Amino acid sequence: MFTLNCKGTLHSFQKPIVMGIINTTDDSFYAASRQPTVDAVLRQTERMLNEGATIIDIGGQSTQPGSLPLSAEQELKRIIGPIEAVHSQFPEAIISIDSFYATVAEKAVEAGAAIVNDIASGNADKNMWDTVAKLGVPYILMHMQGTPQNMQNNPQYNDVTTEILDFFIEKTNALCQKNIHDIIIDPGFGFGKSIQHNFTLLRQLEVFSILSYPLLLGISRKSFIYKSLELPVEDALHGTIALHFAGLMKGAVILRAHDVKEAVETIRLFEVYQGQ
Repeated sequence: MFTLNCKGTLHSFQKPIVMGIINTTDDSFYAASRQPTVDAVLRQTERMLNEGATIIDIGGQSTQPGSLPLSAEQELKRIIGPIEAVHSQFPEAIISIDSFYATVAEKAVEAGAAIVNDIASGNADKNMWDTVAKLGVPYILMHMQGTPQNMQNNPQYNDVTTEILDFFIEKTNALCQKNIHDIIIDPGFGFGKSIQHNFTLLRQLEVFSILSYPLLLGISRKSFIYKSLELPVEDALHGTIALHFAGLMKGAVILRAHDVKEAVETIRLFEVYQGQ
Protein backbone atom coordinates (compact mmCIF):
# COMPACT_ATOMS: atom_id res chain seq x y z
CA MET A 1 0.00 0.00 0.00
CA PHE A 2 2.81 2.44 0.89
CA THR A 3 6.44 2.55 2.03
CA LEU A 4 8.44 4.74 4.40
CA ASN A 5 12.22 5.05 4.27
CA CYS A 6 13.15 5.70 7.89
CA LYS A 7 16.87 6.46 8.23
CA GLY A 8 17.81 3.92 5.58
CA THR A 9 15.36 1.21 6.66
CA LEU A 10 12.55 0.68 4.17
CA HIS A 11 9.24 -0.18 5.80
CA SER A 12 6.53 -1.53 3.52
CA PHE A 13 2.92 -1.51 4.70
CA GLN A 14 0.18 -3.50 3.02
CA LYS A 15 -2.62 -2.22 5.23
CA PRO A 16 -3.40 0.90 7.30
CA ILE A 17 -1.36 1.45 10.46
CA VAL A 18 -1.75 3.25 13.77
CA MET A 19 0.37 6.09 15.13
CA GLY A 20 0.09 6.31 18.92
CA ILE A 21 0.07 9.79 20.46
CA ILE A 22 2.33 10.56 23.43
CA ASN A 23 2.53 14.09 24.79
CA THR A 24 5.30 14.93 27.26
CA THR A 25 3.22 17.87 28.45
CA ASP A 26 0.89 18.70 31.30
CA ASP A 27 -1.57 20.72 29.23
CA SER A 28 -2.58 18.70 26.16
CA PHE A 29 -6.31 18.82 25.48
CA TYR A 30 -6.83 15.14 26.41
CA ALA A 31 -5.50 14.47 29.89
CA ALA A 32 -4.91 10.74 29.36
CA SER A 33 -2.36 11.48 26.62
CA ARG A 34 -0.12 13.43 29.01
CA GLN A 35 3.03 11.49 29.92
CA PRO A 36 5.34 14.08 31.54
CA THR A 37 8.06 11.68 32.79
CA VAL A 38 10.39 9.26 31.02
CA ASP A 39 8.98 6.32 32.98
CA ALA A 40 5.44 7.27 32.01
CA VAL A 41 6.44 7.55 28.35
CA LEU A 42 8.09 4.12 28.46
CA ARG A 43 5.02 2.52 30.05
CA GLN A 44 2.70 4.11 27.52
CA THR A 45 4.97 3.17 24.62
CA GLU A 46 5.07 -0.46 25.73
CA ARG A 47 1.29 -0.53 26.02
CA MET A 48 0.79 1.05 22.59
CA LEU A 49 3.25 -1.30 20.89
CA ASN A 50 1.60 -4.30 22.52
CA GLU A 51 -1.76 -3.04 21.28
CA GLY A 52 -0.47 -2.82 17.71
CA ALA A 53 0.91 0.69 17.17
CA THR A 54 3.48 0.95 14.37
CA ILE A 55 4.59 4.55 14.98
CA ILE A 56 4.97 6.36 18.31
CA ASP A 57 4.47 10.12 17.91
CA ILE A 58 6.18 12.08 20.71
CA GLY A 59 5.50 15.77 21.17
CA GLY A 60 6.68 18.28 23.73
CA GLN A 61 4.15 21.06 23.55
CA SER A 62 0.43 21.52 23.35
CA THR A 63 -0.96 22.85 20.08
CA GLN A 64 -4.60 23.00 21.14
CA PRO A 65 -6.48 26.20 20.25
CA GLY A 66 -5.19 29.15 22.25
CA SER A 67 -2.06 27.40 23.47
CA LEU A 68 1.16 29.40 23.73
CA PRO A 69 4.30 27.98 22.08
CA LEU A 70 7.32 26.83 24.01
CA SER A 71 10.78 27.77 22.83
CA ALA A 72 12.86 25.14 21.05
CA GLU A 73 15.06 24.90 24.15
CA GLN A 74 12.06 24.24 26.41
CA GLU A 75 10.72 21.66 24.00
CA LEU A 76 14.05 19.85 23.79
CA LYS A 77 14.13 19.47 27.57
CA ARG A 78 10.79 17.67 27.37
CA ILE A 79 11.41 15.31 24.47
CA ILE A 80 15.06 14.26 24.16
CA GLY A 81 15.16 12.06 27.27
CA PRO A 82 11.92 10.24 26.39
CA ILE A 83 12.97 9.68 22.76
CA GLU A 84 16.38 8.33 23.79
CA ALA A 85 14.73 6.01 26.31
CA VAL A 86 12.10 4.72 23.88
CA HIS A 87 14.69 4.16 21.16
CA SER A 88 16.92 2.28 23.58
CA GLN A 89 14.23 0.11 25.13
CA PHE A 90 12.11 -0.43 21.99
CA PRO A 91 14.55 -0.23 19.06
CA GLU A 92 12.00 -1.76 16.68
CA ALA A 93 9.57 1.12 17.23
CA ILE A 94 9.32 3.85 14.60
CA ILE A 95 9.39 7.16 16.48
CA SER A 96 8.12 10.43 15.03
CA ILE A 97 8.89 13.81 16.55
CA ASP A 98 5.96 16.21 16.63
CA SER A 99 7.64 19.61 16.34
CA PHE A 100 7.76 22.68 14.11
CA TYR A 101 11.32 23.61 15.14
CA ALA A 102 14.22 22.51 12.93
CA THR A 103 16.66 22.23 15.82
CA VAL A 104 14.23 20.03 17.76
CA ALA A 105 13.68 17.84 14.71
CA GLU A 106 17.42 17.42 14.18
CA LYS A 107 18.26 16.58 17.79
CA ALA A 108 15.24 14.27 18.04
CA VAL A 109 16.37 12.31 14.99
CA GLU A 110 19.87 12.09 16.47
CA ALA A 111 18.24 10.70 19.62
CA GLY A 112 16.30 8.02 17.74
CA ALA A 113 13.31 9.55 15.97
CA ALA A 114 12.84 8.55 12.33
CA ILE A 115 9.98 10.80 11.13
CA VAL A 116 9.38 14.54 11.44
CA ASN A 117 5.76 15.57 12.06
CA ASP A 118 5.43 19.32 11.41
CA ILE A 119 2.04 20.94 12.03
CA ALA A 120 3.35 24.22 10.59
CA SER A 121 4.40 22.79 7.17
CA GLY A 122 7.71 24.63 7.38
CA ASN A 123 6.12 28.04 8.00
CA ALA A 124 7.19 28.32 11.66
CA ASP A 125 10.89 27.69 11.01
CA LYS A 126 12.50 28.57 7.70
CA ASN A 127 15.22 25.98 8.33
CA MET A 128 12.85 23.03 8.74
CA TRP A 129 12.81 21.77 5.15
CA ASP A 130 16.58 22.04 4.68
CA THR A 131 17.01 20.17 7.95
CA VAL A 132 14.60 17.39 6.92
CA ALA A 133 16.37 17.10 3.55
CA LYS A 134 19.70 16.73 5.35
CA LEU A 135 18.30 14.17 7.78
CA GLY A 136 16.74 12.08 5.01
CA VAL A 137 13.66 11.08 7.02
CA PRO A 138 9.95 11.04 6.11
CA TYR A 139 8.12 14.33 6.61
CA ILE A 140 4.51 14.77 7.68
CA LEU A 141 3.12 17.85 5.96
CA MET A 142 0.05 19.20 7.74
CA HIS A 143 -2.34 21.97 6.73
CA MET A 144 -3.16 24.64 9.29
CA GLN A 145 -4.91 27.96 8.74
CA GLY A 146 -3.37 30.46 11.15
CA THR A 147 -1.50 29.41 14.28
CA PRO A 148 -2.61 27.54 17.42
CA GLN A 149 -3.07 30.92 19.06
CA ASN A 150 -5.66 32.15 16.54
CA MET A 151 -6.60 29.24 14.24
CA GLN A 152 -10.11 28.81 15.60
CA ASN A 153 -11.04 32.48 15.40
CA ASN A 154 -13.65 32.19 12.65
CA PRO A 155 -11.73 30.15 10.04
CA GLN A 156 -12.86 30.93 6.49
CA TYR A 157 -12.64 29.05 3.16
CA ASN A 158 -14.42 29.41 -0.16
CA ASP A 159 -14.00 25.66 -0.71
CA VAL A 160 -12.13 23.96 2.13
CA THR A 161 -11.22 20.76 0.28
CA THR A 162 -10.06 22.46 -2.91
CA GLU A 163 -8.01 25.03 -1.03
CA ILE A 164 -6.26 22.37 1.04
CA LEU A 165 -5.64 20.26 -2.06
CA ASP A 166 -4.06 23.28 -3.75
CA PHE A 167 -1.95 23.82 -0.62
CA PHE A 168 -0.67 20.23 -0.78
CA ILE A 169 0.09 20.45 -4.50
CA GLU A 170 2.13 23.60 -3.97
CA LYS A 171 3.93 22.37 -0.86
CA THR A 172 4.74 18.86 -2.09
CA ASN A 173 6.16 20.28 -5.32
CA ALA A 174 8.35 22.62 -3.25
CA LEU A 175 9.42 19.76 -0.99
CA CYS A 176 10.41 17.65 -3.99
CA GLN A 177 12.58 20.56 -5.17
CA LYS A 178 14.33 20.28 -1.80
CA ASN A 179 14.85 16.55 -2.53
CA ILE A 180 12.28 15.55 0.08
CA HIS A 181 10.17 12.82 -1.51
CA ASP A 182 9.09 10.65 1.43
CA ILE A 183 6.04 12.74 2.34
CA ILE A 184 2.92 11.98 4.37
CA ILE A 185 0.01 14.41 4.07
CA ASP A 186 -2.28 15.42 6.92
CA PRO A 187 -5.29 17.69 6.20
CA GLY A 188 -5.06 19.08 9.72
CA PHE A 189 -8.47 18.37 11.17
CA GLY A 190 -9.23 20.92 13.87
CA PHE A 191 -6.37 23.23 12.88
CA GLY A 192 -8.12 26.30 11.53
CA LYS A 193 -11.36 24.54 10.58
CA SER A 194 -14.91 24.84 11.82
CA ILE A 195 -16.97 21.78 12.72
CA GLN A 196 -18.57 21.91 9.28
CA HIS A 197 -15.18 22.28 7.56
CA ASN A 198 -13.98 19.14 9.32
CA PHE A 199 -16.98 17.08 8.26
CA THR A 200 -16.75 18.37 4.69
CA LEU A 201 -13.08 17.34 4.58
CA LEU A 202 -13.91 13.90 5.90
CA ARG A 203 -16.70 13.39 3.34
CA GLN A 204 -14.36 14.44 0.52
CA LEU A 205 -11.15 12.86 1.82
CA GLU A 206 -10.69 10.63 -1.23
CA VAL A 207 -9.84 13.76 -3.26
CA PHE A 208 -6.36 13.73 -1.73
CA SER A 209 -5.60 10.32 -3.25
CA ILE A 210 -4.70 12.08 -6.50
CA LEU A 211 -1.49 13.24 -4.76
CA SER A 212 -0.29 9.61 -4.35
CA TYR A 213 1.12 10.25 -0.88
CA PRO A 214 0.15 8.34 2.29
CA LEU A 215 -2.76 10.09 4.00
CA LEU A 216 -2.72 10.56 7.79
CA LEU A 217 -6.00 11.03 9.65
CA GLY A 218 -5.60 13.01 12.87
CA ILE A 219 -9.08 13.24 14.36
CA SER A 220 -8.71 11.37 17.64
CA ARG A 221 -11.04 12.80 20.31
CA LYS A 222 -11.01 16.23 18.63
CA SER A 223 -13.54 18.89 19.49
CA PHE A 224 -15.58 18.59 16.31
CA ILE A 225 -16.42 15.05 17.47
CA TYR A 226 -17.26 15.65 21.11
CA LYS A 227 -18.97 18.99 20.48
CA SER A 228 -21.17 17.40 17.81
CA LEU A 229 -22.11 14.69 20.32
CA GLU A 230 -22.45 17.21 23.16
CA LEU A 231 -20.05 15.17 25.27
CA PRO A 232 -16.79 15.83 27.13
CA VAL A 233 -13.54 14.79 25.48
CA GLU A 234 -13.30 11.84 27.87
CA ASP A 235 -16.40 10.35 26.21
CA ALA A 236 -15.31 10.91 22.60
CA LEU A 237 -13.88 7.44 21.94
CA HIS A 238 -16.96 5.94 20.26
CA GLY A 239 -17.31 8.95 17.98
CA THR A 240 -13.63 8.70 17.12
CA ILE A 241 -13.99 5.02 16.20
CA ALA A 242 -16.95 5.78 13.93
CA LEU A 243 -15.10 8.52 12.07
CA HIS A 244 -11.89 6.47 11.89
CA PHE A 245 -13.86 3.89 9.92
CA ALA A 246 -15.26 6.62 7.67
CA GLY A 247 -11.74 7.92 7.07
CA LEU A 248 -10.44 4.45 6.19
CA MET A 249 -13.27 4.14 3.68
CA LYS A 250 -12.08 7.40 2.13
CA GLY A 251 -8.42 6.42 1.80
CA ALA A 252 -6.66 7.17 5.09
CA VAL A 253 -3.75 4.80 5.73
CA ILE A 254 -2.39 6.14 9.04
CA LEU A 255 -4.65 6.67 12.05
CA ARG A 256 -3.06 9.01 14.59
CA ALA A 257 -4.79 7.94 17.79
CA HIS A 258 -4.82 8.25 21.54
CA ASP A 259 -6.58 4.88 21.83
CA VAL A 260 -4.39 2.42 19.95
CA LYS A 261 -6.24 -0.81 20.72
CA GLU A 262 -9.53 0.55 19.41
CA ALA A 263 -7.89 2.04 16.31
CA VAL A 264 -6.21 -1.29 15.50
CA GLU A 265 -9.53 -3.10 15.92
CA THR A 266 -11.17 -0.57 13.61
CA ILE A 267 -8.58 -1.36 10.94
CA ARG A 268 -9.17 -5.08 11.37
CA LEU A 269 -12.91 -4.68 10.89
CA PHE A 270 -12.29 -2.43 7.91
CA GLU A 271 -10.20 -5.17 6.30
CA VAL A 272 -12.94 -7.73 6.91
CA TYR A 273 -15.48 -5.31 5.47
CA GLN A 274 -13.28 -4.89 2.41
CA GLY A 275 -13.04 -8.67 2.02
CA GLN A 276 -9.32 -8.77 2.75
